[in-house]
Amino acid sequence: MKTTAKRAAIAFLAICSVAGTPALAQNCQNVRFGDEAERKPQNVGRDIVGQSLDDIQERGTIKIAVYEDFPPFSYEEKGVLKGVDIEIGKLIAADLGVDAQFIVTAADENVDGDLRNNVWRGKLIGGQISNVMLHVPYDRELGCRNEMVVLNGQYYNEQLAIAYRKDAYPEDPPVPAYFRFDTVGVENDTISDFYLSGFARGQLVGNMRRFPTASDAMSALAEGEIMAVMAPLSQLEHDLTDEIGVHTPPLPGLAKSSWTLGLAVRHNWRPLSYAVDDAIRYAIDDGRMAKIFEDHGLTYTKPEW
Repeated sequence: MKTTAKRAAIAFLAICSVAGTPALAQNCQNVRFGDEAERKPQNVGRDIVGQSLDDIQERGTIKIAVYEDFPPFSYEEKGVLKGVDIEIGKLIAADLGVDAQFIVTAADENVDGDLRNNVWRGKLIGGQISNVMLHVPYDRELGCRNEMVVLNGQYYNEQLAIAYRKDAYPEDPPVPAYFRFDTVGVENDTISDFYLSGFARGQLVGNMRRFPTASDAMSALAEGEIMAVMAPLSQLEHDLTDEIGVHTPPLPGLAKSSWTLGLAVRHNWRPLSYAVDDAIRYAIDDGRMAKIFEDHGLTYTKPEW
């Protein structure tokens, strides 16, 4: 899980470092990497297609990569794989008229490695290529940097939030400045960890408590060991109790406190990419996507297209 946390942190830091538009697969020429190297975008015309959608429908199954041990999105409970991304994967498969076959994958050091290992090349030792990978940040620079994949199918806007003990804050929910005096838990090596560590020139560090996972931090909060936890809203809501509240306060000094999640498909599987994107859009429009999140006790925030 530590690697998953590191992956999420690096991905989000990459998103925070740019103030571009959410549009992908276009205007990539002005994105520079390395020694300001030119990186040309892939041709996105619908005439550049592969046959993978036909193969998937003929085979009757679609392979979908999801992260391991990543509640509330993909995790095992009593030997059963469950979570928001699992339900979204089943929804996609049903729309295509096939069965979903989930490939549970460990996270690499960053999202670029995850895309390489699961979408367009495969792991050097073991593993298999998926047709679709879920829970991928929808970000212009990430899309330009990874020309072998197409990012689309935006299904959810994630945001940072603070959970807190209601008895510790009976009047006003806490904001970051409170943690100069109050204890706050974070998942180790995440954007919440980095943000609070640097807030007010490090004045909060003495009151920060680091945990292996957000769930561990929430358990400590429930036991009264700390007064608050900062993490993505979905992870906090997954472990809420009647004694714990949650809110999304302003976060001074943070360029971007929310980000869009979508999916990735190999660049030459264009028919599959369009079909999966359509399935996501239909589910958002008719309310099925919101219901998936609500069934898991989560607040659903529609992506801004």
